[in-house]
Amino acid sequence: MEFWNQHPYHLDDLQVGQRFTSGLHEMDEGQILAFAEEFDPQGFHLDHEAATASLFGGLAASGWHTAAITMKLLVRGGLPIAGGIIGAGGEVSWPGPTRPDDRLHVEAEVVEITPSRSKPDRGIVTVRCETKNQRGDVRQVLVAKLVVPRRAVRQSISPQILASV
Repeated sequence: MEFWNQHPYHLDDLQVGQRFTSGLHEMDEGQILAFAEEFDPQGFHLDHEAATASLFGGLAASGWHTAAITMKLLVRGGLPIAGGIIGAGGEVSWPGPTRPDDRLHVEAEVVEITPSRSKPDRGIVTVRCETKNQRGDVRQVLVAKLVVPRRAVRQSISPQILASV
């Protein structure tokens, strides 16, 4: 199922201050270990003793794992952009670790809309996304610039052309 196609927003539909909230993702230890083993094999993501001795004080998900979950939640209805979520850059920070028992959701807010001058069929939308756990603790902040299409511009048909048809 293509979640991004359910109620897609075009550039013309969005407004600064508009907010979106995703569904939930329940994190567990198995997900943290599997992701870390494959993509970020550091002790504080893989081993309880190493994690306890680290600055995290316990098992913590990779920030990149939290970023991947954020993307999944945005694509699956958290940010329904026409044509999908196409990034043009951004900045990410992790103010606190994601833990095995966290239930994550994303709250996104449109902070800037810039229609393209050279490509009238699109623009750039800057979105600030906070990934939070069940207690409202922010686990990731993502400020992303997204390429968003405009609605198709209908060509006006002159009355003379219509009369000749």
